[in-house]
Amino acid sequence: MQLTFKIGDKAVYPSHGVGEVTAIENREIAGQQQQSFYILRILDNGMMIMVPTNNVRLVGLRAVINKEQVDKVFKVLRERVLNAGTTTWNRRFREYMEKINTGSVFEVAAVLRDLYVLKGGKDLSFCERKLLDTAHGLLVNELAIAKNCGEADIERELAGIFPCLAH
Repeated sequence: MQLTFKIGDKAVYPSHGVGEVTAIENREIAGQQQQSFYILRILDNGMMIMVPTNNVRLVGLRAVINKEQVDKVFKVLRERVLNAGTTTWNRRFREYMEKINTGSVFEVAAVLRDLYVLKGGKDLSFCERKLLDTAHGLLVNELAIAKNCGEADIERELAGIFPCLAH
């Protein structure tokens, strides 16, 4: 099944977050025949991304989650399973980056959860703190759009799950 979007639709591009389809254009690239592209504007930073319409699945472009999936994301966030105790920070960093790059909201939620749990017990490395910020931003942005609420509402919900955020 081909995933299709129309102008005005919101879509999630892995590791960049939610974007809006601002145009669908046909272009000739590198002398190749005309190809159709979705033009996405990432909501968080205004970055413009061109995604070939026939490569949507390959690049991981997907629709924003629905309300039922929001509940599953919060279930992942509330789990307290952490196996990173003996792993070095650089190995954890690589594993977490791979998860974020999948584009799966559940993988991003697991990364956020693991890093907040880890942060409760020890200081995170600089790279882990940056990764925490990335996962946090991606998740808050998508959850706010999926729940049709403000990001501050999502921040309050996260603070209820992760006490270290309430400070």
